[in-house]
Amino acid sequence: MGSPIPDALKPDMPAEQMTLTYHDGTSRTVYDTGVERPYPDGKLIVSRTDLDGVLTHVNDAFVEISGYSVDELIGQPQSILRHPDMPKAAYKDLWDTAEAGQKWHGYVKNLCKDGSHYWVYATVVPNVRRGETVGYTSVRRKPSRSKIEAAQAQYAQMKKNEEG
Repeated sequence: MGSPIPDALKPDMPAEQMTLTYHDGTSRTVYDTGVERPYPDGKLIVSRTDLDGVLTHVNDAFVEISGYSVDELIGQPQSILRHPDMPKAAYKDLWDTAEAGQKWHGYVKNLCKDGSHYWVYATVVPNVRRGETVGYTSVRRKPSRSKIEAAQAQYAQMKKNEEG
């Protein structure tokens, strides 16, 4: 794995400070302002990663909504956007599915650089070259409000189960 993701900067508005621990044992401090950013109408948010989930390409819509610059994103793990409300099991399902060469669909709450968040309906597909998976592409669309609310309820329950 690469070096740990740097801690988030404290936003200029009230925010809850939390520590996220990743599957590789590294952790970082993040801030959650509770402010939701609207998904940009008519746009697709696209990124590509290598086999380890490290970002190798991000499109303009990704940069715009995340609040990070291209340079801050490329070379960082996709998990730089992980929101503390997301259960580990959701990411495990995503990676297990993608690593098995299958397409994964799901609702994801992402954390922006400034502590706000946005919801996406993500599709993750393996990038296959000459029969071998070389990385993954994620295309994100605007989710419906009802699907977001259903995902929030499901994820809150999953988080409760994780904390036991």
